[in-house]
Amino acid sequence: MSNLKEKFEGKGLKVREEVQDIRKNQGDVTLGEYTIGQAYGGMKGIKGLVYEPSSLDPEEGIRFRGYTIPEVREKLPKAEGGVEPLPEGLFYLMLMDDLPNNSDAKEVSDEWKKRSNVPKHVFNTLDSLPPNTHPMTQFSLAILSMQTESVFSKAYRDGANRTELWKYMYEDVMNLIGRLPRVAAYIYRRTYHNGDHIEPNPHLDWAANFAHMLGYKDNEEFMRLMRLYLTIHADHEGGNVSAHTVRLVGSSLSDAYYAYSAGMG
Repeated sequence: MSNLKEKFEGKGLKVREEVQDIRKNQGDVTLGEYTIGQAYGGMKGIKGLVYEPSSLDPEEGIRFRGYTIPEVREKLPKAEGGVEPLPEGLFYLMLMDDLPNNSDAKEVSDEWKKRSNVPKHVFNTLDSLPPNTHPMTQFSLAILSMQTESVFSKAYRDGANRTELWKYMYEDVMNLIGRLPRVAAYIYRRTYHNGDHIEPNPHLDWAANFAHMLGYKDNEEFMRLMRLYLTIHADHEGGNVSAHTVRLVGSSLSDAYYAYSAGMG
């Protein structure tokens, strides 16, 4: 088990105890009232889920684990010589509820690099589609085609204990995040640049490598922009349509590939 996964397990055990205590001692507390109109309106404005990594206020904007975007830009680790935060750092913050140092962010980056190899059949699946297929359709299909690699699905079929399933879901999620930039860049290049693909650069961080594969390999300004863009768009409270869809499908014990592909629809 990786050091990051061990730390996440320790954090998860504490949170599990906290949740059990809340449900035991405050399980009958009323969250509020709702109306028939709200029910017909798709539950808009109803407090219906517990979500801690981020919160969205219509006036103030988004906070990640309590930190505003300006605070995130100031406090999170940056690439060497960079001025914008690394998405790896925000991922660590949301996962661990703790500000990462440079070593923590590098650990996440190294994990994603190790997991970034995309199976050949995924590219074959994409290449079988007409080039004018909508990029999001291609993206969703590519994610589904990676389901053959699901660690969670195999463990579930083999009868893994339900309390251990998070370990296999973790593997799927980390593998998926590691591969997504390569897949997205491949789709972009086949759709808008006649399939003139650019190989990944293992020496770059996650966001900079994505910019490189898109075709901005010598554009430092674009790489900085991509780091910032992927950081501030990494999460948005969990209750919007796409995020809720991922949570809903995942709650049925589907693996991360099924869930994320559904959210992309």
